[in-house]
Amino acid sequence: MQSIVFFGDSLTAGYQLRASESFPARIQEKIDALALPYKAYNYGVSGETTAGGRQRISSVLGRFEQIDVFVLELGANDGLRGIPVRETTQNLQFILDEVRRAHPEARVVLVGLEFPFDLGPLATLGGGRMGHYAQEFKALFRQLAEKNEVAFVPFLLQGVIGQRHLNLPDGVHPNAEGQKILASNVWAVLQGVLK
Repeated sequence: MQSIVFFGDSLTAGYQLRASESFPARIQEKIDALALPYKAYNYGVSGETTAGGRQRISSVLGRFEQIDVFVLELGANDGLRGIPVRETTQNLQFILDEVRRAHPEARVVLVGLEFPFDLGPLATLGGGRMGHYAQEFKALFRQLAEKNEVAFVPFLLQGVIGQRHLNLPDGVHPNAEGQKILASNVWAVLQGVLK
């Protein structure tokens, strides 16, 4: 049995949902339906920033003799807090380097995020600083994926963000139906990595 480690924040953890409703659990259903020899492990922690992930990564990597696939989904909380893009990038690079060092054979998938707000009215404030941040934030994931030559999911929340019926009342976290779409977005890339 090969291992897939999902390392992320509340989007991976399935905030306020049953464990079986998180997107890694939904992906396990797809894997099982195809009788592929993989087991998904959900290491999502709600509220985690890339800095938190950087501190946590070695203890997670140390729990496995072998990690076959590593799916990295972090950065949303950095975006919410306006953490400088350079810092987020450095933290994600550190995590990718640690995975490569501890599990050189692991195939890595980086999950892209976009700044989670509708920036309409905000974009004009502060001389377009918010819009500029959003562009830089979105770009950092693709740049990292290309630099590290890893598989890339362009936008985890594609089709879910801004859709009230697919999110919890907070408007930020996907509900069970929303998590199914997250699973599809990740699966579109992950299935090619597994086969």
